[in-house]
Amino acid sequence: MKIAILGLGEAGSRFANDLAEKGHQVWGYDPNPVYKLHADVQLLDSNPTAVSQADLILSVNLSSVSIQIAQEIASVTKPHQYFCEMNTSGPQKKIAIAEILRPSAVRVIDLAIMAPVPPKGILTPFLAAGEYAPEFLDFVKPLALDISLVENSVIGDAATRKLLRSIVYKGIAAVICEAMEAGEAFGMESYIRGQISSLIGGNNELIDRFVEGSRTHALRRMHEMEAVIEMLENQGVEPIVTRGTRDNLEKLLTSCH
Repeated sequence: MKIAILGLGEAGSRFANDLAEKGHQVWGYDPNPVYKLHADVQLLDSNPTAVSQADLILSVNLSSVSIQIAQEIASVTKPHQYFCEMNTSGPQKKIAIAEILRPSAVRVIDLAIMAPVPPKGILTPFLAAGEYAPEFLDFVKPLALDISLVENSVIGDAATRKLLRSIVYKGIAAVICEAMEAGEAFGMESYIRGQISSLIGGNNELIDRFVEGSRTHALRRMHEMEAVIEMLENQGVEPIVTRGTRDNLEKLLTSCH
């Protein structure tokens, strides 16, 4: 299978390396590649060049550039290709990208990354939605990926589910981070750790994972919560708690730098 990966950051580079390791033809483009790539991953000079000869296209960029990338490749995508929009953005942006690519008849898939990438790489759980999602799952069977299907779905349905889930997961992480900071400030860290532990099944290690994960991935998660806020506001929901989660991540980002 010929696979193009647009965006070779933490997630994209790991996907590229894992797929190359499995023996697939992989190439990609990133304007500023900083992660080490497998020897068999070809680094090309533009997004259109990377896309033009691929069967499968994985777009793993920042949400802020996803529209621009769709516009760049719209003239070179083809009907037989699958284009997976994997950026963490709201459903409206995913729909807009599908509309940009519609004239080329490329098969657009809303493919949400449903867990942190580093532990499992290309075997990270994904959620697929859109008109072509069922046939896409058949197409990628040789890759043995962990993909769930949103039945009878349209573009944006996977993104919506990912962001709704993020309200819970990132919100809990924000509460734990603030509680631990407060416990330390009052000299009662063991007490507050016990209170948190009683709510999460006594899993003390999970507390540290929530705190460290929030610090390590603060920038990416802050952008994710901004996408949640936009989605909720578009739906008429006041994102009071989600704004607090976003602000907590911004504070963590500032303190880390």
